[in-house]
Amino acid sequence: MGTNASDCQVVISAPSFSLGVACDEQEIHRIVFLAPTAEQAPRNALAAAAAEQLAAYLANAEYVFTLPLRPAGSIFQRRVWQQIAAIPVHRTRSYGELARLVHSAPRAVGQACAANPYPVVVPCHRVLAAESRLGGFAGRREGFLLDVKRWLLAHEGC
Repeated sequence: MGTNASDCQVVISAPSFSLGVACDEQEIHRIVFLAPTAEQAPRNALAAAAAEQLAAYLANAEYVFTLPLRPAGSIFQRRVWQQIAAIPVHRTRSYGELARLVHSAPRAVGQACAANPYPVVVPCHRVLAAESRLGGFAGRREGFLLDVKRWLLAHEGC
């Protein structure tokens, strides 16, 4: 995703992975999945709030985020992310279902999911391929990030 731990204002540990947050004092710029790495103390107040909220989610999948996210992406990507954000916890949707909602194709929805700068907060892990197959995650179809997706879905009871 183009960001590593040294680019983040805070890094927190999660089961089998870490979460890094890049932000300034006013807005979250990006949230990234990292291989397990040492936690990094918050460098500003928003980073501290992000760490607190992400930890709350990791403890309780029903936690509702209130982080200020920097506007990002194309108009189409924002429409897809808005639909993803509306997927209730404990539920999933398919790329095809989202494509119908935004009047597009499943592949375009998948590309918008892969470009999501705010995973977990905008829960793209809740989007699956047809017939409830796992599909990809963050633009990957195998490896570490799919293991993260599996953990997130299990954490949410999906």
